[in-house]
Amino acid sequence: MGAGRAGRSVAAALAAAVLYALSTPFSKVLLADIAPNMLAALLYLGAGAGMTVLAFARAMRGDKAAARGRPLERADIPYAAAMVALDIAAPLLLMAGLSRSSAESVSLLNNFEIVATALIARLAFGERVAARTAAGIGAITLACVLLSWDADAWGFSVGSLLTLAACVCWGIENNCTNRLSGCDPVHIVIIKGWGSGTGALVVALCAGDAMPVFIDAVLVLLLGFVAYGLSIACYVRAQRDLGAARTSAFYAVNPFIGSALAFALFRTPLVPSFALALLLMLLGTWLVAPREK
Repeated sequence: MGAGRAGRSVAAALAAAVLYALSTPFSKVLLADIAPNMLAALLYLGAGAGMTVLAFARAMRGDKAAARGRPLERADIPYAAAMVALDIAAPLLLMAGLSRSSAESVSLLNNFEIVATALIARLAFGERVAARTAAGIGAITLACVLLSWDADAWGFSVGSLLTLAACVCWGIENNCTNRLSGCDPVHIVIIKGWGSGTGALVVALCAGDAMPVFIDAVLVLLLGFVAYGLSIACYVRAQRDLGAARTSAFYAVNPFIGSALAFALFRTPLVPSFALALLLMLLGTWLVAPREK
């Protein structure tokens, strides 16, 4: 892989991180008026709808160069089905966790996705995990324990455990998506968005969740397009060259951006346990980051 191509792949992974970082703090704001299941559904439907419009627009332009990637094949169906199923479960779990926890804690806990992605890449697909990476995974895991511990209840908080469960789902899903990374990223996001969004919407309606008012629905759909649709497209493009574990390592900047945004929005005081967890997350992220240019 040439230096220019590698640089573009790294840039795509970082763009995915920045775009996704917007989702947690702004979803926390929207949860004041929208039920968690409905919010999860609309975020993915926004991703699917936005990327469908983008695909249609580039087709109208006759932009053949944009469609870089092979079509889906029969052998891809199990991975695509698993990707959609996991993308139904993960946002439902995340929004349930976010409704019970602070936005900054949930943003930082999202880094556990690195742990899940790297371990599954190693166990299921044989990707190598170096000793340095293993040390980073340990630091991130310890930080997650600190963030999840509820001293008042003397146990782990429900919101944090739901967030970590979402990260595990996304860790498995990242590896399934990596099997499809040779396909056009826009098409992958369209499948994710419409498939997962529809599944989550069925869950929301069965749970009795009401549809939000028009302006709130538009805001969620736009957030879904930017933070999920464009972010996932960049992530899939990066995976094509970098692999699941290395893409996840570059993507690890997103929890820090999300936490900073949450602190700015909600003016939450910085407690010692969060500060220690933040330092451990920074250490862990530095350790798992690839060393080559």
